[in-house]
Amino acid sequence: MNESPRKRNILVGLFIFIGLIFLLAGILMVGNLHETFKKKMQLVTVFDEVNGLQTGANVWLSGVKIGKVKNIRINPSRNVLVTLAIEESAQQFILKDANTKIGTDGLIGNKVVIIYGGTANSATVQDGDTLLVGSTYSTENMMITLQKNNENLLAITTDFKKISHKLTTNEGTVGKLLNDDAMYDNINSIAISLNKASVKSEKLIASLNEYSSKLNKKGTLGNDLVTDTIVFNSIKKSVLELQKMTKSANVFMDNLKEASANPNSTIGVLLHDEKSGASLKRTIENLESSSEKLDEDLKAAQSNFLLRGYFKDKEKEAKKAASQK
Repeated sequence: MNESPRKRNILVGLFIFIGLIFLLAGILMVGNLHETFKKKMQLVTVFDEVNGLQTGANVWLSGVKIGKVKNIRINPSRNVLVTLAIEESAQQFILKDANTKIGTDGLIGNKVVIIYGGTANSATVQDGDTLLVGSTYSTENMMITLQKNNENLLAITTDFKKISHKLTTNEGTVGKLLNDDAMYDNINSIAISLNKASVKSEKLIASLNEYSSKLNKKGTLGNDLVTDTIVFNSIKKSVLELQKMTKSANVFMDNLKEASANPNSTIGVLLHDEKSGASLKRTIENLESSSEKLDEDLKAAQSNFLLRGYFKDKEKEAKKAASQK
């Protein structure tokens, strides 16, 4: 009879002890109190402002929680010194030139400290080291940027509204162009003319290229004129001589006009004095008649028997000289 109540008390006590153990484990798990027993190292970082960061906030590295914010205080320079309690197991992954910034758990959540960056050849941090602060972008900054973007967007939409109004009401060059068929036809005709001019210019360029290629071809007159200095100098001398002859001819014609205008000169007398002209004409006629008479006398002398042999010998000598040539 006595053993049964005693046994029951032992079992009740055992169940109560086991319940207390589970309760203590649950409390430690829910409150993360088990981390209190992990070995920690301290790192320091200095922020201009912490944007609502509180003691006990989580510290993240590559998306993994590696510690908590141990202490937050303001130094004499009005900067905020944040002391981080980091697990020693994460020490090997944090580099001395790593940066820190303040982030949030989600879009609107608790503030956290994020450790990131660092070069591969840098050494790992030691207890008490200070990490540099990288560029941070708070929710307030995001809201300010969004506000500026909204203002810019409003200005753009206002300007676009004005432009669209002008387009629909035939205001401005573009509006008239879109709604005026005559202006469109004029622009179209101008474009066609420009295309034709472009085609003609291409043909002209092709002709110039062909002409230049012929100039580069040796043996042609154009190439000789361009490259051969002897031919060029010869042509230059010919042109100079032609200019001299032209000047001389002009002087001669001027002198001839001046002499012909003077009735006292020889040419003037011949041109203006009828008696002198008639006398000159008679002299020329007498010379022609005298020449005819001399021809007749010569023929008569050749037929004379005394001189016939002489003329025959002369004729033979002339034929012999011609055959020897």
